[in-house]
Amino acid sequence: MRTDEFIASVSELGGPTDRQEAEKVTHVVLEDLGKRLKGGEPGDLAAQLPEELKATLTAHDGKQPVDDDVDTFLRRVADHSGQDVDPDQARRNVQAVLSTIARSISDGEVQALRSQLPAGFGPLFEASA
Repeated sequence: MRTDEFIASVSELGGPTDRQEAEKVTHVVLEDLGKRLKGGEPGDLAAQLPEELKATLTAHDGKQPVDDDVDTFLRRVADHSGQDVDPDQARRNVQAVLSTIARSISDGEVQALRSQLPAGFGPLFEASA
């Protein structure tokens, strides 16, 4: 999947409809997700994403992951997204990005990604739109 297709999918699946906002949301979610993953998982996941998104996901080295639950993760995404994003919108944005990821990478990588996240993240991989 190309970057423009990825961003369009984020918009279609409940993220911001404005392309620039959808791009910003995608980068925020990927950066915070990269902080949550352990070991080589950020690099493994990045290998299957569009080139322009890889560096955002792998910016955190994965050696000292942030060990948070889904609610804390959503609050962190809302905080990093800006003052106009409330927790409900953060949930929709995360769901749009994670659903797009799930549609654009291999099933094996989806399972590897989900295995590093608490069960509460599961519904966020299912598109609501």
